[in-house]
Amino acid sequence: MTQQSEPITSEPITSTTTSRQAGEPATPSPSASSAPSAPSASSPAPYPPQAAPRPLGERRVWPRSFHDRLTSPLPGLRAFARFAREGAVRPSKEGLADIPLLPYEPAPVPRVDARTVAVSWAGHASWVVQIGGLTVLTDPVWSRRIIGTPARITPVGVPWEALPRVDAVVISHNHYDHLDAPTLRRLPRTTPVFVPAGLGRWFRRRRFTCVTELDWWEASELSGVRVDFVPAHHWSKRTLTDTCRSLWGGWVLTAPDGQRVYFAGDTGYGHWFSRIGRRYPGIDLALLPIGAYEPRWWLSDVHCDPEEAVRAAQDLGARRMAPMHWGTFLLSAEPVLEPLTRVRAAWQKAGLPREHLWDLPVGASRILER
Repeated sequence: MTQQSEPITSEPITSTTTSRQAGEPATPSPSASSAPSAPSASSPAPYPPQAAPRPLGERRVWPRSFHDRLTSPLPGLRAFARFAREGAVRPSKEGLADIPLLPYEPAPVPRVDARTVAVSWAGHASWVVQIGGLTVLTDPVWSRRIIGTPARITPVGVPWEALPRVDAVVISHNHYDHLDAPTLRRLPRTTPVFVPAGLGRWFRRRRFTCVTELDWWEASELSGVRVDFVPAHHWSKRTLTDTCRSLWGGWVLTAPDGQRVYFAGDTGYGHWFSRIGRRYPGIDLALLPIGAYEPRWWLSDVHCDPEEAVRAAQDLGARRMAPMHWGTFLLSAEPVLEPLTRVRAAWQKAGLPREHLWDLPVGASRILER
């Protein structure tokens, strides 16, 4: 995808806290306000122990680059030359033929109490997560079109005006299909946003007033819901000059009663999943990407294919998996319906309970039963 810059207003940043620069687990912050949530009786103890939450809206100093967090090199000139010769960024005509068959079943977002977890898929990586009495949006993209891709092939599954009050937003990284400025402009600027290290300036320049930047393995807390930022096999870039200037990752949301949802954001397959599972045992639901994977030689380092997503769910120890990051934008060359058919086959081959694969249509919701 061609990256372009956006017009922004200038605002200086005053920083007060220095970042840890390693990708391995952090030690608890001396300024933490409360202890980490205890695991449930049926789950093993986390290893290593979870960090205590950091203050909301904390201003911090970050390294200029996060290139050291890459788990594979970014494509070089040789790879770009090969891609120019033989690569494909869109499905073939045959691969596009199934667009009318893509599952799209919009329905009202369920009304749940503070003890109930529910998820609604708006499309791509955008979820409405209701947990611990909060409504949290993940990577909200309600725009019909994003820079560098054709218009979305399925409509947004949850109309903006039908959303409950949005209590928080979590952002996985700064690629345009995950960080959408037109959508975020719809939010009150007082909405708490949780973002990767180095991305806070982007939000503060747009006058968001409660921006919490976290490093991998760090956490914050909002109204009793714990929000942890965890590693991913990916990268970041939004303009021609900001490659890996901000971090990338996923989020673990934990309710006061211990119910836990993992949102992977955008990621390839690798060692981080088992480490996340050890540190956050008892994941009730994993929201995992299954699309944008062909050609494999080009995208395997940064995007899971459906079989890898199932393996990731197993590595995480997740009780359930909900596929995402498919059937919305044309980002790669696989046929549009293939991610769904392959993830269903992989789930069955792994011998996992069919009812634990939440392969939702765009717009559908599911309530977590404990």
